[in-house]
Amino acid sequence: MIQAIGLTGPFGHRREPVVDDLTFDARPGAVTVLLGPPGAGKSTTLRLLLGMAPHRGAALIRGRPVRRIPRPAREIGALVGNPRPHPGRTVRGHLRLSAAAAGVPAARADELLEAVGMSGLADRRTATLSRGMERRLVLATALIGDPHTLVLDEPVRELDPREATLLHGLVRGWARAGGTALVTSRDPLEAARVADGVISVADGRLVADQTAGDFARTRLRPRVAVRTPHAERLAA
Repeated sequence: MIQAIGLTGPFGHRREPVVDDLTFDARPGAVTVLLGPPGAGKSTTLRLLLGMAPHRGAALIRGRPVRRIPRPAREIGALVGNPRPHPGRTVRGHLRLSAAAAGVPAARADELLEAVGMSGLADRRTATLSRGMERRLVLATALIGDPHTLVLDEPVRELDPREATLLHGLVRGWARAGGTALVTSRDPLEAARVADGVISVADGRLVADQTAGDFARTRLRPRVAVRTPHAERLAA
């Protein structure tokens, strides 16, 4: 489980924190989407949860702050910002290097290449990959340590619908196997498609904490605007 309790920060040169008293949780076996427009504080929230910036309040992964987790790469798979694989390495070489850094067998690289549908590209240079294939590789990198928790910052941004659907399917399948997935998005329709729970934020603050069903009913319900000279009579 991921828990944010009164999460506020970061603190430093800014006068006001980007994230302000944010409380929510993401549970095992589910995909939780942190939804908000650009500038809402989504990426900053992930950085605070991962201990990458000073904060106030609690940021817990399975009841512990990241600094107290002995081998974070074995417990947390993170994709924050826009990580890119080294262009000179092969796909397999990139994953094997990541496996060594995480302290897992090199064979884990081939397992993940098959899981993300890239076995046939193992010997390709990462510089030749399409954007969609590169994002699959980055997801495989996040999964290299066989973590119980995934933290993904807009993983399908700029992907075509086919690649986005495939990546969503991989994340949902991983969560169904018992993992905890926290994914950020700026797209309400994407949130409705992939999420079991939706945490809506704006200006670093909680707006709503809903199940996917409640979110679809209250945020995606079609609305009709009517202009009339009799507005006061209708409101009475």
